[in-house]
Amino acid sequence: MEITCEVNGQPVTVEVEPHWLLADVLRNQLGLTGLHLGCEYGVCGACTVLMDGEPVRSCLSFASQVAGHQITTVEGLAVDGKLNRVQTAFINHHALQCGFCTPGFLVTGTYLLQQGKLLNREEIREALSGNLCRCTGYQQIVDAVEEAVNQQSANAVECE
Repeated sequence: MEITCEVNGQPVTVEVEPHWLLADVLRNQLGLTGLHLGCEYGVCGACTVLMDGEPVRSCLSFASQVAGHQITTVEGLAVDGKLNRVQTAFINHHALQCGFCTPGFLVTGTYLLQQGKLLNREEIREALSGNLCRCTGYQQIVDAVEEAVNQQSANAVECE
């Protein structure tokens, strides 16, 4: 079957089998290998993408389900080559080691950023709890997301 959707701001039409997963289509048909497949059960969060602005596990989503929707992968977070606040904060806080989980954390952190709300550390930890990391101990990841989200929210309050 043929599906048409928007991936990282670009219209895409691709032939898929009804049983193909979104993760496989993004990686194998479209060459977007930034998202990773870890557990393939939706537990680790490494395959998280945004569908119409909401985080979804691409390893649990059939490609046929995304027809007509907007998909954003980790490759689509930077705009015109400029990293977003979450990506920059990850660099500033050294919030990665092996990097396998990083795409899922960046996508989830970007979702939080787009919500435009001030969040305390416990709220950030809860929001990130669906993403697993085996290397970092999470401290720098939470620090980075906290900086990005609350800096964005503080700037919004100053402008009002």
